Amino acid sequence: MGAKQLGRHYFHLHLISDATGETLIAASRAAAAQYEGVASIEHVYPLIRSRSQLDRAIAKIEEAPGIVLFTLVDQELTTRLEEACREMSLPCLSVLQPVLNLFQSYIGAASTHRPGAQHMMNAEYFRRIEALNFTMLHDDGQQVDNFHAADIVLLGVSRTSKTPTSIYLANRGIKTANIPIVPGVPLPEPVLRLTGPLIVGLVASAERLVQIRQNRLLALNASPDSPYVDRLLVAEEVMRARRLCAERGWPIIDVTRRSIEETAAAVIDLYKIHQSKLTAAS
Repeated sequence: MGAKQLGRHYFHLHLISDATGETLIAASRAAAAQYEGVASIEHVYPLIRSRSQLDRAIAKIEEAPGIVLFTLVDQELTTRLEEACREMSLPCLSVLQPVLNLFQSYIGAASTHRPGAQHMMNAEYFRRIEALNFTMLHDDGQQVDNFHAADIVLLGVSRTSKTPTSIYLANRGIKTANIPIVPGVPLPEPVLRLTGPLIVGLVASAERLVQIRQNRLLALNASPDSPYVDRLLVAEEVMRARRLCAERGWPIIDVTRRSIEETAAAVIDLYKIHQSKLTAAS
């Protein structure tokens, strides 16, 4: 394996794709996360669609040998890469091929071999772009008069990951607005009158919020004695947020031990139920 620094092992990871490389990056990071004390040095080669481009990538692999993962639908390029890796005695794997084989065996039809087909500009692509634009314009309580056009509205006390969760949902094509619950400041009337969007409250334990907020103040060189990180005041914030949501019938998600992805998945589950109810009522 690669170098060892400060008790941590590092290895070179080469990701070769005929598209953006997002699939490889996500898959490799998910795998690497299962190994403690090990970290990869990523080398990403996107849009590899010619022999000359591939040869340049192979030259880089020779300079820093390591694991090679790829998503190439061109068989000639695949063969060239696999031969080069055999000559260098390096592990080499097509990440998509086992999945394609499974699909083919079940569907009974061969794939069309279109590089980057998952990123083509179709209706889904434009829906995601529209959702992202909407979400960025309606972040942190901006333009509340337009919240009625949202699919989902997230609200919660400070540092409950409202913005990153909103952006994740927007990447799924869901128009998401978010607004903070601020002590002593009532929610705007347009938010309280919403009937179409799903409204979800995000909360976390006071201990976790204090920890995150202290780190935030440290990064801003702000006073560590701010009421913003007072344990009792933060606990009261959370209690009031929970009470508000309960009174309004808004579902609550505790994000204390959830990743952004896990929180978003829980929100999406609630959104599906919300859509079903709207459909049944119409």
